[in-house]
Amino acid sequence: MKYLLLIYLNRASREIWESLPDDQRAEGVRAHEDLNEDLAESGELIVTEALADPSVAKTVTVREGRTMTSDGPFAEAKEILAGFYLVECENIERAADIAATMPEAPIGAIEVRPIMDLSGSDM
Repeated sequence: MKYLLLIYLNRASREIWESLPDDQRAEGVRAHEDLNEDLAESGELIVTEALADPSVAKTVTVREGRTMTSDGPFAEAKEILAGFYLVECENIERAADIAATMPEAPIGAIEVRPIMDLSGSDM
């Protein structure tokens, strides 16, 4: 089954990351590289990406056939989506185990969400 592991940070956790000395930030990057390598080796990694700051995002809505685009996220949020992993593994418990190894887990939150299988649906 496929799971999306969503990495959420907030202002405080972002400030913690930015205040770390270069060697500690490099250690965090290496932790992701090691995790990527381990998951690729096990065949569980599908894709992973870090996301740009929400301030450079666009939100698109369509109402009554009219498309509107606004800068930044649609709603103010205390937490921001910082990145994600898409993995394929045996069960949600394994996906949660993977999430717990992420460098952001101690200072942010990792949401583990199953991917819906829409093959065979009428959608």
